[in-house]
Amino acid sequence: MTFSRIVGIAGLIFALLPICAMAQAVEEAAEPQLSEEQQQYLAWAQETWDRIERISGTVELPGGVASLEVPESFYYLNPQDSKVVLEEIWGNPESELTMGMLFPVGSTPFDGDSWGVSIEYSEEGYIRDDDAADIDYSDLLQDMKASTREESKYRVENGYESISLVGWAEAPYYDAEQKKLYWAKELTFGSMDTNTLNYNIRVLGRKGVLVLNFIAGMTELEDIKQNRDTVLSMASFNPGYKYEEFDPEVDKVAAYGLGALVAGKALAKTGVLAGLLLFLKKFWVLIPLAFGALFKLFRRGRKSGE
Repeated sequence: MTFSRIVGIAGLIFALLPICAMAQAVEEAAEPQLSEEQQQYLAWAQETWDRIERISGTVELPGGVASLEVPESFYYLNPQDSKVVLEEIWGNPESELTMGMLFPVGSTPFDGDSWGVSIEYSEEGYIRDDDAADIDYSDLLQDMKASTREESKYRVENGYESISLVGWAEAPYYDAEQKKLYWAKELTFGSMDTNTLNYNIRVLGRKGVLVLNFIAGMTELEDIKQNRDTVLSMASFNPGYKYEEFDPEVDKVAAYGLGALVAGKALAKTGVLAGLLLFLKKFWVLIPLAFGALFKLFRRGRKSGE
């Protein structure tokens, strides 16, 4: 190599050094400067995530009514861990235990774009579906908005932020063959900029209904639609609880039909299910401020295994 070429290469290297130094400075400046409060939050978040048990495979739901076949692309949280997610992480009011929750692998409850599925069961009898074609869902929506306003007053009186039902994110649809009812609601939660999505699925059974609620922000609607059928395929009633096993001689018939099921009025007396209909995904102000640190934190957590 000639002397002049060596000098040329050396000159290029020295010319690039300031650019490299600048790039490093920009990267370091991008690192969040966390306050003591934010650092405490991150420490709690890591401890909470490490303590949560994430389950796949066959899951027998509490009560022996139904079971799940959870593929490797999802994980299930038991009722106790689900309560931590709903109340401590997402900021919902205290309530009774659900039957658990489902999350897609690669997502944690701390992620801004995460969504989860709460699971519950109401045993109030066999629900007849012969009124499906007669339901006026526009009128029903107005009744639901009024009920939500009343629920909002209760929440504010008890120290929680208000809620408002905006409308259908997806109008109700009943699959008569599969005995599954779908609908989605768009809600506002306090002063949050992003509206909340409650995507509801009800699976009819012999003695009651299996309740699956997708809880997310409106931005996750399309992702949820793409995953809805996968989630539905996981859940099934155990023998003795299937819709087709209904025996009119011995089984109780519910006092309401599909319309009341969508409105939620028929479930108000159960307490637990009334609360489930209003579960929301709320993130504390610390999270966006410390997003970079959280991103690194949970990427490490995912690599360590679900």
